[in-house]
Amino acid sequence: MQAAIRALLLVWLACCVSAMLCAVRVAGAQETRSTFKAIDVFELEYASDPRISPDGKHVVYVRTSMNIMKDRRTTRLWVVNTDGSNHRPLTSGKGDETSPRWSPDGTRILYASSRDDATQLYVRWMDSGQTAQLTNLTQKARSLSWSPNGDWIAFSMLVEAPAETFAKMPRQPEGAEWAEPPRVVQKLIYRADGRGYVEDGYEHLFVLTAEGGTPRQVTHGPFHHAGTVSWSADGQTLFFAANRSNDWEYEPRNSDVYALSLSDGTLRQLTTRFGPDRNPVVSPDGSKVAYLGYDDRLRSYELTRLHIMNIDGTDARTIATTLERSVRQPQWSADGRRLYFLFDDAGNTKVGSARVSGGEVEVLAHDVGGTSLGRPYSSGSFSLARNGRFAFTLTSPGHPADVAWARSASSGVQRLTRLNDDLLAFRQLGTTEEIWYESSHDGRRIQGWIVHPPHFDPTRRYPLLLEIHGGPFANYGGRFSTEVQLYAAAGYVVLYTNPRGSTSYGEEFANLIHHRYPGDDYADLMSGVDAVIERGSIDPNNLFVTGGSGGGVLTSWIVGKTDRFRAAVVAKPVINWTSFVLTADHYNMFYKYWFPGFPWDHPEHYLERSPLSLVGNVTTPTMLLTGEADLRTPMSESEQYYQALKLRRVETALVRIPGASHGIASRPSNLIAKVTHILEWFDRHRLDGPNHTTTER
Repeated sequence: MQAAIRALLLVWLACCVSAMLCAVRVAGAQETRSTFKAIDVFELEYASDPRISPDGKHVVYVRTSMNIMKDRRTTRLWVVNTDGSNHRPLTSGKGDETSPRWSPDGTRILYASSRDDATQLYVRWMDSGQTAQLTNLTQKARSLSWSPNGDWIAFSMLVEAPAETFAKMPRQPEGAEWAEPPRVVQKLIYRADGRGYVEDGYEHLFVLTAEGGTPRQVTHGPFHHAGTVSWSADGQTLFFAANRSNDWEYEPRNSDVYALSLSDGTLRQLTTRFGPDRNPVVSPDGSKVAYLGYDDRLRSYELTRLHIMNIDGTDARTIATTLERSVRQPQWSADGRRLYFLFDDAGNTKVGSARVSGGEVEVLAHDVGGTSLGRPYSSGSFSLARNGRFAFTLTSPGHPADVAWARSASSGVQRLTRLNDDLLAFRQLGTTEEIWYESSHDGRRIQGWIVHPPHFDPTRRYPLLLEIHGGPFANYGGRFSTEVQLYAAAGYVVLYTNPRGSTSYGEEFANLIHHRYPGDDYADLMSGVDAVIERGSIDPNNLFVTGGSGGGVLTSWIVGKTDRFRAAVVAKPVINWTSFVLTADHYNMFYKYWFPGFPWDHPEHYLERSPLSLVGNVTTPTMLLTGEADLRTPMSESEQYYQALKLRRVETALVRIPGASHGIASRPSNLIAKVTHILEWFDRHRLDGPNHTTTER
């Protein structure tokens, strides 16, 4: 008996020792988790374009990863069951796969692949895995859409229309090496950021049998036809949006909904108001068309509202709800009684639904997004099954986009993927805290977020980094941000906010900057800085500021009004509104929506809103950072400011990112370059010197 008791005691003691060792190992692992590093950018993955099957049992999505050797993003299609099982790759081609679309009966997946030199359309049979190439296109197909019976596919594609030769050059001798011929520009919009020179031609719609073959062009004329394409219930008519007015180049926001008969080519215009009517979606029974739009009053910002009309364009009306937020991506419920959509509210992207008859909006899911890796902007998408389940991209400050699904607000969210657990579970990220504070300008409540460094110690003082979003009609939120996490990992408390002009707070709040920007945003931002300082743990003599695009405007505006910041980085800014509206790629829009007219008619108005007007006040060490291929806020804007600061002998530097457009972070190494150069500039000007996390209080 005593021997048995001794044996039990030995077993108990061994278990205790084992548990203690396990606890020590776990604690040690937690304590030794490293902070997020710049090279980790290449290890990140995210989900996008989740497409739930018609029966609600499977989700196909685009999985994006980073290729460190090619310095580019790579996309593949993956599939997962909605019970979380059988998560596996659907494709494994040499190129990128995008735009997955379920056939109406759920037996096939249509997608685009660049496995060859050109992007082609493919279809995969889900039961057998057999795949067929459907097209042999010379241009990229967009806006893929199945007909209701699954026999046809519609898409849009550029149809080239080469410009006539302007001047005839003498014949070049055989073997001679002459310079490239001149490029003669005569059209209004001839460049686009991220694309360079715009191809000569127009986007047109095509239809193709689901078995492949030769696509048939169904729209014609010197107009662009792109965006959402929806089929009538009988598959005989296509609904789409286009601007087919003779003045379309000069009215960039205007568009109307059209119906095109595939049998005889008859084209009917269903909407006529001045403003963007777009994204038509036909109801399941084929009797109604839902679409998005607004009356264009030439204001900087308008709410995009949900509308409905009969299939012939009659009885058009706004779906009356209490929601004072812009909506996007409308989709019909299977019974045609409700419409689902995305909207942003107080820095959070949500899935909502409303009855066709109007009334209250039901919020079904929060935290949509996570496909904007660099900064915590609104993003994401969703899709709806016949049984009411919907799949969407889910994010948080702790991870980029994963795939999730839900059915209703009460059913809860089911997260299906954890694409970054293999990395982020072993990284100590900065913690994110939401705050609200009052602006010193008029007492308005402003929303912001504080990100504390890993291992934050409230008894110490930290440098504060104010990071400002662009747009300006955009919003930050509690979402994953590579750049913010890298700043926090470097020992900075990071503050980012949604000052006036930001979206997700209603029309009135956004238009507070109409014809005023950068206006009173300065007060909103500085009040946020003061609010964080009052909470403690911030060294008020160790403040830094940066922002990109519209955030670059505000950063340069701030250093022209105060010397409180030890250093600033102005990324891809507008410095001179006059030069901007005449050199940016969308110059047909800015002068009439963001300003009261042409710069030569309102020179004082343009100048008083330009950061260039305040450059004589700047004493803050200020670095400029812009992509050399940026056509949205061209390099000439940064050069003006750099040269003005140099002439004034203000400490400055100009960082030029070769080959980068306005979206600097589109290549992983460029995102890293942006952050590392910003941190280097700030570290050189920190009171505690580079590579120090904190100073004693």
